[in-house]
Amino acid sequence: MILQSSGQNFKPWSEYVKGFRQELERQSPIPIEVQSFPVVIASGSESAENRLAEYLNALFSSHPPDLIVAFGAPAAAFAQRHRRDLFPSTPMLLTAIDQRRVQQMNVTENDTVVAVWIDVPALFENILKVLPRTKTIAVVIGSSPNEQFWVQEMKNQLEPLKGRVDLLFWNELSFEEILKQAATLPKDSAIFWIQPQIDVTGAVHEGERALKRLYAVANSPIFSHDDSFFAGEIVGGPMTSVSQGSQTAAAVAAKILGGTKPRAIETPVLQYGPAKYDWRELRRWAIPESRLPKGSEILFREPTLWELYRWQILAICAAVLSQAAMITGLLYQRRRRFLAEVQARQRMSELARINRYSMAGELCTSIAHELNQPLGAILLNAETMEQMLRSSRLSDATELLGIVSEIRRDDERAGKVLQHIRSLVRRVPIDVKPLDLNEVVSETLDFLSSLAIARKVQIRHSLAELPLPVKGDYTQLQQVLLNLVVNALDATAHKAVNERVITVQTKRSDNWAEFSTADTGPGVPPEQLSKIFEPFFSTKPNGMGMGLSIARTIVEFHGGIINIQNRSSGGAIVIVRLPLIR
Repeated sequence: MILQSSGQNFKPWSEYVKGFRQELERQSPIPIEVQSFPVVIASGSESAENRLAEYLNALFSSHPPDLIVAFGAPAAAFAQRHRRDLFPSTPMLLTAIDQRRVQQMNVTENDTVVAVWIDVPALFENILKVLPRTKTIAVVIGSSPNEQFWVQEMKNQLEPLKGRVDLLFWNELSFEEILKQAATLPKDSAIFWIQPQIDVTGAVHEGERALKRLYAVANSPIFSHDDSFFAGEIVGGPMTSVSQGSQTAAAVAAKILGGTKPRAIETPVLQYGPAKYDWRELRRWAIPESRLPKGSEILFREPTLWELYRWQILAICAAVLSQAAMITGLLYQRRRRFLAEVQARQRMSELARINRYSMAGELCTSIAHELNQPLGAILLNAETMEQMLRSSRLSDATELLGIVSEIRRDDERAGKVLQHIRSLVRRVPIDVKPLDLNEVVSETLDFLSSLAIARKVQIRHSLAELPLPVKGDYTQLQQVLLNLVVNALDATAHKAVNERVITVQTKRSDNWAEFSTADTGPGVPPEQLSKIFEPFFSTKPNGMGMGLSIARTIVEFHGGIINIQNRSSGGAIVIVRLPLIR
């Protein structure tokens, strides 16, 4: 039989009873029938007490209980007052009661106790430690006999705190008045919750519901002595443990039911466990964790994102790091590729320059022939002018001006030849700018005309009627055409003189500017067409194999296309396409 202080679902004793029953069922080898009875007795209600005792005697008259367990001081006091007529031979266990209350009772040899020790000064020192600026502590407690005992006991125990903090005991207030007072406490206050079991008006209050109402209006943090209330409204501190008390009481009950005499069982008084605090309330009242006693336990801590999603964060970080490493690697490769392309362009430029030097050597004969004509004309005109001057025919100024004009024209012609040679062999940076492809082709063919005459090759050309604007480097595009025409000249070298013909044509093809060189040579063997643009591949016995390779590199650098094919009438045709400027 369980005698429970206050109502059946009233905290804190309902929590002790619940834990006791669960632990007893776990420890007992046989099923145990447990019946609980609330003991709610107001001050001066002796008749009500007597009626309850008579009811219990009548209920269990035929089958007395094997054990009586009283939870809390009110139930224990009731059981002790009626011990003689309430199954005196049945063992009794008093639990969830302070040792000081036990000392006021006449415990028999058939009784045993699992008592706690409520260290009142430690509870209030905890408040002052975590809230050192506290000036007022209000104690929420009722006016029942048990609560009147605690009011006086606390005043005695807290006498040393006088002068440090003002203590307000609300035992003479109704609970509604307590709520009003809690909402208007001065700054730097705290509330100590014991629970008003029965207030001054005689109203009975259930602990959990009453605490929630207080929490809703209180303007100060709330502390307590029992962890049955530690679930959202209490800041925390040292408290009696429901689980420890329930387990200890169940173990003693199991021994008694197993045949052990109560007087043979001595249980040490239960002390506070390690202090514990509600992380949510610490944050609410800005209490730093550094103020908490050493070894304190912080509960209800909201997990951080790291604690909630540790593996997901690690996976994301790993993915980001791997991607970063991959991107770094790609950027490194891109930089290497860029540097390689720059170096390749530099090497290509050097090779192209070497190629132009080589070509300049091949053109030396025609260049000499090209220069001899204007130089010979200049010499002839100079001799004629000298004779005219010696013969004193100075009056014929018109004829003399004509000779001077011819000298200037021949000099410009020679200078133009030298300018072409200088632009062909000098080292210049790449200068991409808008050009007319027709002009590039026309000027290059003029330059090559003497070489064609020397080789006895006829160069025919057909230029587009409209300009062909492209973006490119003049010297490089000229070199492409020079390479193609010189290759065509070489290809026709073994043909009869009247069959040595090279045709150069420019035209517009959709969005492309196109120029082509066609020759009447032997063409390219079909099996070599796919290799013709590869470096160091040549169909000439003494060729370097770089001319067409350089030409392809230059064309591709300009975003163009170059290809070669054999003509059905004989010979080969090379077609170059460059994007038109829109």
